[in-house]
Amino acid sequence: MKWLQIRNVPYTFHDLRSEELPQALLEQWLASDYAPYLLNRRSTTWRKLSDEEKQQADSHPMPLLQAHPTLIKRPVITDGESILDVGFAPSHMEDYI
Repeated sequence: MKWLQIRNVPYTFHDLRSEELPQALLEQWLASDYAPYLLNRRSTTWRKLSDEEKQQADSHPMPLLQAHPTLIKRPVITDGESILDVGFAPSHMEDYI
C-alpha cells in the first residue's frame, strides 16, 4: 500500500481477514490464468493443514480458500474486473501505473 501511496495510485483495499471474499469473485479468480498462483503454500495456515486438505487444494481449492482466506497469496492486483498480478513485485507494478 505504501508503494501505491507514494506514487499517488488510487486503490481499494479488501482485508481478507475481516471481510468475506464474495464466492462469485473467488470463482472468477480460480477460472483465470492466475489460479495456480493464488494458493500460498508458504503460509502458516498451509503448514497447519492436514495432508488430505493439501491434496484437496490441488484438485478443488474453492472450499479450502473459502474456509481459510489467508491461504490466498496477497496482494491480488486487479483492475476491478480481471487479475493483473498476484503477489507484490515492484517491477510488475510499473506496468500498471
